[in-house]
Amino acid sequence: MWLMLLPLPFTAQAQKELFRKMDSLSRRPPELKRDSRDSIRREFYNQKTKITFPIYWKLLANDLKQQVTSPFYAKPRLWYRTAAVVAVTGGVLLLDVPISKNAVDWRKKSTTLVSTSKYITRFGGAYEVYTLAALGTYGWLFKNEKIKTTTLLATQAYITSAVIFEAAKFLSGRQRPYYYDPETNTNSPAWHGPFYQFKRDANGNRPDSYSYTSFPSGHTTLAFAAATVYAMEYSDRPVVKIGAYTAASIIGLSRITENKHWASDVLIGGILGHLIGRQVVNNYHRYAKLKSQAAASGKNKNRNTLSFAPQFQFGRWLPGVVYKFN
Repeated sequence: MWLMLLPLPFTAQAQKELFRKMDSLSRRPPELKRDSRDSIRREFYNQKTKITFPIYWKLLANDLKQQVTSPFYAKPRLWYRTAAVVAVTGGVLLLDVPISKNAVDWRKKSTTLVSTSKYITRFGGAYEVYTLAALGTYGWLFKNEKIKTTTLLATQAYITSAVIFEAAKFLSGRQRPYYYDPETNTNSPAWHGPFYQFKRDANGNRPDSYSYTSFPSGHTTLAFAAATVYAMEYSDRPVVKIGAYTAASIIGLSRITENKHWASDVLIGGILGHLIGRQVVNNYHRYAKLKSQAAASGKNKNRNTLSFAPQFQFGRWLPGVVYKFN
């Protein structure tokens, strides 16, 4: 029995080394653009690059680790981009209140907007789960490995996005636009910071969740995370890319027209979701590339070879064949 278990430590060690290489590669400029046409072809998604149940969870954990630690390995170029995002966000923050007021006024004038916006916004929550489930089922029924893989990656982006934006909500503690402070009877884009949710009033009651869960927009983050996965995996099909980002953008706008979020919440949610989706896709392709290389290396290493080896004997050339076993 122990002979059957003997390969397990070596398999675990090999997987550990594989993910270590993935972490190392994640700190370099992504190579997906360089060979994107090859890496997103349907033939690329096969048994070697397949996401099994154990690999799914290992990739998920690796994704989350890279997302949390990536700022510590950021190159100067990324910090320049971050500074630009902060500057733009600062400008939008100044417009949060007037944008929110205009959205509310628009809702009062248009019953069509109210009914449409209410329906669209659900696709950034529960309906997104149903959509992913439907796409995954389609891929499974019709044995389309690419759709299955892409949908699994989208669920990974969905899960890690939820973890990240919930942490951001906890740290920021921002008030939602439709929340009115009972003490001042006013609504404002106030920031309460971390641990506010544990605060108690004179009666021992904790604050309403709407008073600290605005930033960033969770619906927008989830929508852009999944949209980015499909847009990157089907970058050779412009209609998919345009459709995915358009749907995510409309969902983000619906959070403003529904008066659930400030405009800056939606902006950062979209950026955050896009970055998470990119990381998930790039990390999978690093994994798939290393797996394919390892399989090709092992195949060549263990392949039996046949070669011709003519010899000169007795004053003439004699044919010879050498077959090498590995």
